[in-house]
Amino acid sequence: MSPSVVRNPGPRDAYARFQEILLGGAPEIADELYADDVIIEFPFARPGMAKRFEGRESFKAFVSAQGAALPVRFEEFRNVVIHDTADPEVIVVEYDLAGTVTTTGQRGSQSFLLVLRVRGGRIVHLREYQNVLGMAAALGQLPALLASIRPESVNP
Repeated sequence: MSPSVVRNPGPRDAYARFQEILLGGAPEIADELYADDVIIEFPFARPGMAKRFEGRESFKAFVSAQGAALPVRFEEFRNVVIHDTADPEVIVVEYDLAGTVTTTGQRGSQSFLLVLRVRGGRIVHLREYQNVLGMAAALGQLPALLASIRPESVNP
């Protein structure tokens, strides 16, 4: 076996594969990356969007439906800073994700924070914090987002 082969990929390896998938370079590895019972959370999800997905199939269904509603081609991860934690299964990643809105040609980037737990080489828990207002503005959806905010949606 070559020394570069990783026997039990850790969270940094999983994050690299996550980047590949998001940039469209390897969508076929998504099933191998996420555990069957993965928990995926978006604590700052926009109103009307689920904040939690339980299981890979549930998340895949969301991603498929979201594809048409998110007309963005992600092109580059910038300013990536990976923080190791006391738990070897967990990393915290800060990054900017740059891309192009396919409907307008507008280019931009937004900041994200990702907490990633990996066990046995697969993501078992992913929590993503994103700039929801910035994303809506970049997509030309800010007026609709602001109009959708109701007191009950802010503190459900």
